[in-house]
Amino acid sequence: MIYYFMFQHKEEHAIARMARVLRVSESGYYKWLKRRNAPPTEREQKELDLTEEIYNIFKASHYSYGSRKITAILNMHHEEPINHKRVERIMQKYCWHSKVRKSYIVTTDSEHDFPIAPNLLKRDFSAERPGQKMVSDTTAISTGEGVLYVAGILDLYGRRPVGIALSTHNDRFLVIDALEDMIIRGFKHTGAILHSDRGSTYCSDDYRQAIEEAGMICSMSRKGDCWDNAPMECFWGKMKSEWMDREYETIAEAAADVYEYCWSFYTKQRIHAALNYMTPITYYNAWSAQPAISMI
Repeated sequence: MIYYFMFQHKEEHAIARMARVLRVSESGYYKWLKRRNAPPTEREQKELDLTEEIYNIFKASHYSYGSRKITAILNMHHEEPINHKRVERIMQKYCWHSKVRKSYIVTTDSEHDFPIAPNLLKRDFSAERPGQKMVSDTTAISTGEGVLYVAGILDLYGRRPVGIALSTHNDRFLVIDALEDMIIRGFKHTGAILHSDRGSTYCSDDYRQAIEEAGMICSMSRKGDCWDNAPMECFWGKMKSEWMDREYETIAEAAADVYEYCWSFYTKQRIHAALNYMTPITYYNAWSAQPAISMI
């Protein structure tokens, strides 16, 4: 079965490379090729077709999906249910493992004299509707030209990105730009809680004033406790492990990948187990499609 898979993909990848990745003998492949006369049986063909589907989904996810998410996608398109154990077995057979997150640069500066907003979320990251609770944070990406800083805002309903800003400086203007990006995109909700860490950029007078002018309520994590802003930390971790796990020569290259991940892959393509295997935009829009409840 492995040799037949190599045969199918010989135009895309070198036989030697596939043999090394799949942990089989290159000479064994050529011996199999010589004695290969009959086509695969119907059962073997079904297994090969499924393997091909699994690989295509795995590749489209930038090699980030595990067996359960791939199974969920397969079952969206198959009449006969496919068990995730079967998918897991095939992925293990070909050594297809989802990426593991790494540790990255710390961007929070909590040593300052600015006033701190209360922690209104208190780790309650549930949301009943869009625009009820939002979280924000900044992260850093190293490139050959220097560091690119990214500020983002997530709506906790559907974990949907609603504002993104990039800069070569980690200052108050960066986080204000992310807030303005959210407003321009039409995601401002009066009375919404906007939570962040207590770094100097978020505690600055200019940022606090911008939140107040937007009609939102400021909330901040406890000192040194990243779990108080877990959804945003998780989002950055996924972006870096799933989409940006490479060296960047230029800031422009890194910026392009940030925008592609946030606005295209994560929002429109990446399914989430917590969202019943829907994408953030599908889950988000489903709320808008709900019929209005009569108060009469």
